[in-house]
Amino acid sequence: MLTPLILGLLTALATPPAATCYGRPGEGRLEGGVALPLHGKNFQAYSRMATGLDRFYVHPIVHAILLESFATLSSNRPALRFMIGETGHAKGGPFRPHRTHQSGTSVDLFVPMKDAQGAAAHLPAWPTNKFGYALDLDKAGRLGDLQLDFDALAVLLSTIEAVARRHEAPLKQVILAPEFRPLLFKADPRLRALPFLKGKAWVRHDEHIHLDFGVRCAPL
Repeated sequence: MLTPLILGLLTALATPPAATCYGRPGEGRLEGGVALPLHGKNFQAYSRMATGLDRFYVHPIVHAILLESFATLSSNRPALRFMIGETGHAKGGPFRPHRTHQSGTSVDLFVPMKDAQGAAAHLPAWPTNKFGYALDLDKAGRLGDLQLDFDALAVLLSTIEAVARRHEAPLKQVILAPEFRPLLFKADPRLRALPFLKGKAWVRHDEHIHLDFGVRCAPL
């Protein structure tokens, strides 16, 4: 029979060390990063091959926010499907070709699409199109027979923001192609309050949105 002392020691050994992020998304590092799952009931990773190259790690708080958000969406909007893009290295640090994603508090999410029949669809993500990052949607959010689902994107962002606030890590920055914002705000005017990037991003951010979460990080 195990004594309380031994049980306590076993519990401590089974508990992962607390994670700490340092610095900021543009210059930082991460301790205790965790890998996101490659798929769930209503989401999947952009590439099993690419995620295996140490490119799918986040701070545990971000991990919890995303999984809780997807679980909520699975219950409230079960027909919707989502795809997670790149996040960061297990230990953070420079994450080429991205200019941020260094502290474990950044996530790329590919924009949700719908097909010609209105059913949820994913953007094609293959090595030949840089795992989806080389795709170009037109100004209305179209790519061939696929159309950006602005209603689904609005529900995704509003859900993530609500969950992030409950975890005391609200969104600090959202990057989305400026020409898409009026269509997004038409779907949900409340999203105007989100902290969208005011300047010009170095890439268009049409096929994906970039999110920075307000996790409290230690100085670098």
